[in-house]
Formats: sequence, C-alpha cells, structure tokens
Amino acid sequence: MARAFLVVLDSVGCGGAPDADAFDDAGANTLAHIAQACAEGRAEQGRSGPLRLPHLDGLGLGAAIRLASGAQTPGLTAEPAGLWGAASEVSRGKDTPSGHWELAGVPVPWDWTYFPKTDPAFPPDLVAQVCRLAGTEGILGNCHASGVPIIAAHCEAHLQTGWPICYTSADSVFQIAAHEEAFGLERLLKLCEDLAPVLHAMKVGRVIARPFTGECGNFRRTANRRDYAIAPPAPTLLDWVSGQGGMTHAVGKIGDIFSMRGIGKLHKGRSDADLFEHLVRLGAEAEPGSLTFANFVEFDSLYGHPRDVSGYARALEAFDAALPRFLATLGPGDLAIFTADHGNDPTFRGTEHTRERVPVIGAGLGLRPIGLRAFADVGASVAEHLGLRAPLPGQSFL
Repeated sequence: MARAFLVVLDSVGCGGAPDADAFDDAGANTLAHIAQACAEGRAEQGRSGPLRLPHLDGLGLGAAIRLASGAQTPGLTAEPAGLWGAASEVSRGKDTPSGHWELAGVPVPWDWTYFPKTDPAFPPDLVAQVCRLAGTEGILGNCHASGVPIIAAHCEAHLQTGWPICYTSADSVFQIAAHEEAFGLERLLKLCEDLAPVLHAMKVGRVIARPFTGECGNFRRTANRRDYAIAPPAPTLLDWVSGQGGMTHAVGKIGDIFSMRGIGKLHKGRSDADLFEHLVRLGAEAEPGSLTFANFVEFDSLYGHPRDVSGYARALEAFDAALPRFLATLGPGDLAIFTADHGNDPTFRGTEHTRERVPVIGAGLGLRPIGLRAFADVGASVAEHLGLRAPLPGQSFL
C-alpha cells in the first residue's frame, strides 16, 4: 500500500498571496527575498554566496516561487523534475493552526480573536483568571512582544516575584513564559492547560507554554514548549486516515496543532535536526497506508520572527543537504509533499508572520506541474493517494 509524507517547512512562503494587502503584507516573499539577499551578499553570517538548495530546487522550488509571485529566484533556477506548484489560503488568519488545518482539509470557519496592540493588551478579567490559576498577585508583560526580548526584560522581576510573563503577538495566541526551576515546568504546563478552555471559548487559537532556564542575561528557552490549540471544527485528514485503519505519525508539534485528534504516534525532538532523524527513520519504517505529518518549526521560530536572513538561509541549506537521506527511503508508490503553512519574510518589517502563497513540491510521482492551487487541495490529494473515502474540501491534483 502507498504511504504519504506531508512535510511542513514552517513559514517558508513564496509571496504572491492575492489577499496580502488585507493583511498589510503586500510585497512579502520569504523565499524570494532570502534568495535575493544571498545573491547580493547580504546573508554572509555562517554561510556565503547564492542560496544553494539543489534538491528542493530540483523538485521544483524555484519554479514554484516564480509561479506564485513572479519574483526572481537567483540560485534557484533548476528545471523541475518533481511535482511542483503553489497554494493560496482562504482561512482568515496567517497563523500555524489555520495553515495546518486547511492543508489537512479544514479551512477555519470563524474569525480569530486578536489582542489589541495596547499596553496592557489583556482585559482585566482575563488577567484575574491567570492570577487565580497561577496563584500569584499579578502578571508581567501584558503586551505584544517577541519571546526572547520579553523574557530578557522581565527575567529578574519574574524570579523575584514568581509572576508569569504573559504576552501575545499578531497571531491569535496567549503565551506564558516561566523559569523551569524557579516557577516549575509542571506548574507552567498545568497553568496553560487550565487556562486554554477560557481562551478557546474566546476564539483565541493557542495558549503556548514557553519555559526557559538559566540566569538572567544568560537564559535559554527549552524544548519543553507546549501548544494548547483549539480543536479543529471538523474531521481533518488525520482523522480520516486513522478512522479508516491507517497509522498516523505526528512529527514535531503536529500533535499540539491538532489537539491530538487523529494522532497515532508522536515523535518529538529538541531541535529540527532531531525531527529530521525521525523523518528519515519513518521513511524506512512507517507502515503501508500510513500518513506521516511533520512540522519543522525552527525556520519560523529561530529565524523568521527575529528577522535573521543569514540564519534562515543556513537552515534552508541544512535541510536541503540532508534531504537525500530521506528521499532515499521512499519506496514505489510513496508520495512526499513539502509545503508551508504561511510566510515569515525575514527581510520584511516587524517580527510577525506574513500572508503569502506557499510552495507545494513533491517526490514520488515524477514530473507533475500542478499550477496554482488551494491549501485544501493538498489534503484532498493525500487522501486520494492513500485511497481514503474522505469528503474533504478541495480538488486533488493527482
């Protein structure tokens, strides 16, 4: 029986979203702008020269970027040999759950709740609820922020008072940072778990635990992050695979994103490098008829949000250099699709996600141009490949 591997390179967009203006993201293009920066010598930290992605580009990455946005792609000029195209999102968000759910066949039917860019950002009744659950007299932060700077700003006060550091972003999220030892990891996770139903009822997409260790001025965020996401509003591709007897493997934070619905086995790691080893192993071991759904988050979290062009380029090149190890595990009838959930252009203003089309490239079916598609077409195509009876929206491109 055929197997399917759906691999999300988190935030690796390719510009050209038809509704980018509505998100104030006109002109954003994660991949094209990284390629252009590399070619112009503006991404020389830890690497040098044009962006080198011969394996992804050989499948059709450069062609997908040009199709999506018409942008120049220096260094990515190979003739495609795999499945290639690009997809647009219809969900009214540029966040992780919206993108992943829609790729899995469930566009988001509601408007997410976003916290205002005010100081404070959270309503008093919500702050009171956090304090009650945390057993503290107050919270720190209470604003829009990026994770590392806000921890740096409030680390000493956090250690002195024990108050959690709470913040949000342009996404529909409520994030809580706390020291693993001083505050307690299990206490932080319990706080987020207990708070999640309150936020979900408000249509806030995720409550995220952001633990860190170390001393102020020399702290580090740990791999014990947990996302408590609102459940998808309808059965996803994962539900349909598991419901019809197939095994599903969730690599990285897929289990969190889908609230563990339709998840057979979890495969976690401390880094994307660890997750890639899981992907290679599953390429060799995953059962016939199975779906492996993987998320590689560090493109987004370590390089997109901090606007680190060189780091983003290094991460892309490292993934591409390792890719032949995974592709070599694919057998006859297997399909591997590489795509993204949104953009996060490291050359763009601000620190947030960017509304973009995403590349859809694949191995296992030979040369197959698929044109401009919808996110939901990815789920419909994987369902057809696995022979599922699944009334998912979207049109298969197989």
